[in-house]
Amino acid sequence: MTTATIQPDLQRPQLVLGNKRIGDVTEIVSGIVEKKTTPLWWKIAATITGLGAVVVLNLNIFYLFTTGVGVWGLNHPVMWAWDITNFVFWIGIGHAGTLISAILFLMRQRWRTSINRSAEAMTLFAVMCAGIFPGIHVGRWWMAWFLAPAPSQWGVWPNFHSPLLWDVFAVSTYATVSVLFWYVGLIPDLATLRDRATGKLKQFAYGLFALGWRGSNRHWRNYEMAYLVLAGISTPLVLSVHSVVSMDFATSVLPGWHATIFPPYFVAGAIFSGFAMVLTILIPARQLFGLQDLITIKHVDNMAKVILATGCMVGYAYGMEFFTAFYSGNAFESFVFRNRAMGPYAWAYWTMVTCNVITPQFFWFKKIRQNVWLVLALCIFVNVGMWFERFVIIVTSLHRDFLPSSWGYFTPTWVDILTFVGSICLFLHLFLLFIRFLPMIAMSEVKGIMQGHSLMNADQPLDVHGRKE
Repeated sequence: MTTATIQPDLQRPQLVLGNKRIGDVTEIVSGIVEKKTTPLWWKIAATITGLGAVVVLNLNIFYLFTTGVGVWGLNHPVMWAWDITNFVFWIGIGHAGTLISAILFLMRQRWRTSINRSAEAMTLFAVMCAGIFPGIHVGRWWMAWFLAPAPSQWGVWPNFHSPLLWDVFAVSTYATVSVLFWYVGLIPDLATLRDRATGKLKQFAYGLFALGWRGSNRHWRNYEMAYLVLAGISTPLVLSVHSVVSMDFATSVLPGWHATIFPPYFVAGAIFSGFAMVLTILIPARQLFGLQDLITIKHVDNMAKVILATGCMVGYAYGMEFFTAFYSGNAFESFVFRNRAMGPYAWAYWTMVTCNVITPQFFWFKKIRQNVWLVLALCIFVNVGMWFERFVIIVTSLHRDFLPSSWGYFTPTWVDILTFVGSICLFLHLFLLFIRFLPMIAMSEVKGIMQGHSLMNADQPLDVHGRKE
């Protein structure tokens, strides 16, 4: 008895991605979700981060609610510290997802297709972490709804002249549009998982959220129009959200905060930290799941260039702050910036400068940009530096005000520290759940680039940017 074998049609050109054929894109990405046995490293990481999110974060928030904000290190004159620092940090992290998905899509940058899905998910999780801190920093948590413009029987209305209220509108709009953008992009891939699912529960779940997608011409036309409209709406949000966040400080009269450079400075810093976080989470995922053919060295190289460009902008803003303080002739303004560089918090300031100004300069060198482990290490430094940037802006502008008799030194308590650690655990845990149960790469977009080229010219491999190798 002979076994029949299926011979490939050698006359028909095959579209390939690096060393993979177009059909392998679905197999690779869907295979991560469809694995019956969860990898051991995922179980360990999910357990640790899950415990951190559930136990550390929730217990600290519960302790804060039952005891009061006095458990934080806040005291006169430092009335804002880690709570607002963490809020601004997490909002900034979320900017890379919208930038990669919306702006690079409108600019027809095809290299975004392998990283946009993970970046969009990162945006959602970062905004969720950011939303924790405005809600708990009010002290009386049952009054947190005062953040929104809701009428009350007490006649208490939010101050529409306050940028804190603008934050509510900006961040809620940003979160809503980001969810829609992420979900719309997922629909074709959810339909793929639905059609490949073997269990009835999975078929039902993926089918429910695939919204009856069948890949017809009408479906694709409506999908592309919706995606384009959401990209257009998302683009101004990249600029507006962190500009509004910066106005929490810029609209005050406090030296160190009262600066018109803050909106562009904050936006550049947000993109800077956001791209660094994308690489921080994608490089390990790329290695652990064997996605080197989909998330290529070219992707890492391009994102490192964006980090270099925005890092130079941030460094320029640091220098301009000192020049503006000097040129203004305002003694109070000059004192704040001298105090930052040479005062009690000089260690924090120079940590910020080292991580945010010096670290990105290594990306001038191609060999460093194309070494994924060096890039990962440098991106971690950037993330640390961007947290210190927010800390320096907030705390060093407050701890020495106009009256020397009221000067103080802020020291975080264990509640401050563990609440932030818990938010990091929540962020990582949500991302781990995402990569395990949803496709972390936009399969339809990657294959769309490849299918957009004529089969008659497909005798050479294509890379994920849609170019001949």
